[in-house]
Amino acid sequence: MNPLSDRINNLSTSATLAMAAKARELREEGKDIIGLSLGEPDFNTPDFVKNAAIKAVNDNYNSYTPVDGYAELKDAIITKFKRDNQLNYNRQQIVVSTGAKQSLYNVASVMLNDGDEVILPCPYWVSYADIVKLNGGVPVEVKTSIDDDFKMTPAQLEAAITPKTKMIWYSSPCNPSGSVYSKDELRALADVLQKHPNIYVVSDEIYEHINFIGGHFSIAQFDDMYNRTITVNGVSKAFAMTGWRIGFIGAPTEIARACNKMQGQVTSGANCIAQRAVIAALEASPDKVQYMVDEFKERRKLILGLLADIEGFSTNEPEGAFYVFPDISFYFGKTLNGTLISNASDFAMYLLENANVATVTGDAFGNPNCIRISYAASQEQIIEAVKRIKAAL
Repeated sequence: MNPLSDRINNLSTSATLAMAAKARELREEGKDIIGLSLGEPDFNTPDFVKNAAIKAVNDNYNSYTPVDGYAELKDAIITKFKRDNQLNYNRQQIVVSTGAKQSLYNVASVMLNDGDEVILPCPYWVSYADIVKLNGGVPVEVKTSIDDDFKMTPAQLEAAITPKTKMIWYSSPCNPSGSVYSKDELRALADVLQKHPNIYVVSDEIYEHINFIGGHFSIAQFDDMYNRTITVNGVSKAFAMTGWRIGFIGAPTEIARACNKMQGQVTSGANCIAQRAVIAALEASPDKVQYMVDEFKERRKLILGLLADIEGFSTNEPEGAFYVFPDISFYFGKTLNGTLISNASDFAMYLLENANVATVTGDAFGNPNCIRISYAASQEQIIEAVKRIKAAL
């Protein structure tokens, strides 16, 4: 008899974490694996942030934290939203969580009832669909194409809406495509939503500062969308703080208080030392991490140039984040070194086993024709990885 619940038996394993685990196993066997699968900056956390954490240790921060975050951190988040996004929130509208992933889960758990539909423009971040399913919701995928820079159009949004639609979740800059929705594009989507006043939006802005076009726009900046938007952010990407596990939301008060209530029964407050460090991160000007953004832009140019020299890789130019999302369907149905490539999962596994390069299948992001390649790696690693991929193909 299987003692496990249907809920866990029906849950997918995170494809990014699964590929990272597989790559670790192969490294432990002595193979020289280049990992381009995880969305993790290869920079160190900035010293001024680390120093704030050290000070917090020495100042004896070691007690339970408020469930929704220290007041000082919430104030820093409020300042950040005002400075970077022209959004006005108060403390009651802010909830600090153990990473933006928990923030997303909190929102799903307090807003979705069984059968509620959540529109997900494809490609979407790997965990969106399963978080929705875990909370009784039904993911509704909206297919986009590389020709449209993987962005959902207003007509596609309108066509996907049904009487059961409760929410739309999207990220901008997007993981995995790197696409960035402009102010005009978001206004066009918001105009559709004005006809459907009961639909809420989750705007995942974790890659906000890794933006190569010089401007980020939040859909909550529109007055007619402010009370219908949950803005999700954190410090993992921009400040190279993935392991510190701090994310946060700005949301309508009723939703934020519900997330606080839920979190109080699950994890309580986030880590005390990490919270003190994040105060320093968010109070600082985004210019303090511009050196990372500049390097990511150089790597984007490098990897796009290298991939353009490989037959069967169709790429667009991502405007943010640190991923490329090439269409590799050219290889479907072909046999490479005795391996039949039927789909993107086969292709990603082929690269791991034959090129010793870890990527992630696009299936996990709702786009089965693509793979995600992270260029959050050194230029030397990128050059060597693409060289290996080209040789293996």
